[in-house]
Amino acid sequence: MALIKSISGIRGTIGGKPTTGLTPLDIVRFTSAFGTWLLRSGNGQKVVIGRDGRISGPVVSQLVAQTLVSLGVEVIDLGLSTTPTVEMAVVAESAAGGIILTASHNPREWNALKLLNANGEFISGADGLEVLSLAEREDFSFVPVDKLGTIRSGDGAMQYHNEAILAHDLVDPSAIAARDFRIVVDAVNSTGAIYVPELLKALGVRPENIVLLNGDVTGHFAHNPEPLPENLLQLSSDVVRQKADLGIAVDPDVDRLVLVCEDGSMFGEEYTLVAVADYVLSHRKGDTVSNLSSTRALRVVTERHGGTYHASAVGEVNVVNRMKEVSAVIGGEGNGGIIVPELHYGRDALIGIALILSQLARSGKTAAQLRRSYPDFFISKNKIELDPSVNLGTVFDKLADRYRSQPINRIDGLRIEFDNGWVHLRASNTEPIIRIIAESDHETSAANMAQRFIRDINECL
Repeated sequence: MALIKSISGIRGTIGGKPTTGLTPLDIVRFTSAFGTWLLRSGNGQKVVIGRDGRISGPVVSQLVAQTLVSLGVEVIDLGLSTTPTVEMAVVAESAAGGIILTASHNPREWNALKLLNANGEFISGADGLEVLSLAEREDFSFVPVDKLGTIRSGDGAMQYHNEAILAHDLVDPSAIAARDFRIVVDAVNSTGAIYVPELLKALGVRPENIVLLNGDVTGHFAHNPEPLPENLLQLSSDVVRQKADLGIAVDPDVDRLVLVCEDGSMFGEEYTLVAVADYVLSHRKGDTVSNLSSTRALRVVTERHGGTYHASAVGEVNVVNRMKEVSAVIGGEGNGGIIVPELHYGRDALIGIALILSQLARSGKTAAQLRRSYPDFFISKNKIELDPSVNLGTVFDKLADRYRSQPINRIDGLRIEFDNGWVHLRASNTEPIIRIIAESDHETSAANMAQRFIRDINECL
């Protein structure tokens, strides 16, 4: 069992003893702390909640909602929803904040409370520490019976989200309809099965041209829910079999977007942001942001359009903060996360789908042709199980000294630049592991670089 408290929220496996997993007592305690923090912020007494399709969703949702009611909060419950939809609903409802009940790409035994401020954005690290302190001290109290809060349905949130996407000036439903795309969608048995087809129809894709895989919203994920190539073999095969123009994969909470080309090849999760940035930058000048673990292809495309690329620490809140600092016109993360600031400051697979289809429709290119227009870089992603007793700072200090002749970045773990690539070492925000990510212009070189640093880490340990 595991319970992880981080910048990404409160995440854990369901069951076990309190404080060792995401148990009902832990859910109530952290919800109480966050609800109290929101009430003390002075932004009102409304809180938006929504969940993905995982098995524990109804239980966790009821615990969260009734705990907030016990604090005197007005709960707006979107039910089955997506992370970006909840983020947008917080602003639309003028709420004090929001809670998204999803463990993103984690397996079905996990769930999480992702915490949003009044701007519909993930709370800052400092605010997160304050919430954790409230939970630790149990510094909260509940209202008497005549001051209990209420729960109402958030009907219309999906429509509001879709309308905002359709209103974006770079989204072109007419061109998409004229292209008459045939699309296969892998919804991995979660809320993408509801939201993605509705968006595609709103964009002008004919219903009979939408093929939905794993469309039962049961939380019994048909495969590992992280949209990586090894988990998308069914989608790749069906794109070819259906003679489709594109394959779309999303994670359970629909904030990551991965594409499959018409020939069944992977567009590459790193290149979702690259392609969207290319499209956006071709219509408006500006800068871009991604995190230190994302492909250098974004820098190449940004500079090709005359902009400047900026890197941030890993974590959506860090990317958003950096985007605001430099007034970036587009940003995100190399895991298929797209952040379009005109819509909202959050990763959003749905606006990503709309922009990619508009780009393909207007350019006349196939997905494979679009992918070939970008430089080829190869990323090797690896991980080592992390013993809680390990002092990672000491390990990174030793490695920084060993490679002191190379350019080094320490804003998030340790990133070391080499002539033919880079390697980034950091502790995960969502799992008890060390991530080892390497990129090079050759697949073998990236893998070899990653393996070299795995050996180095083990020596230091």
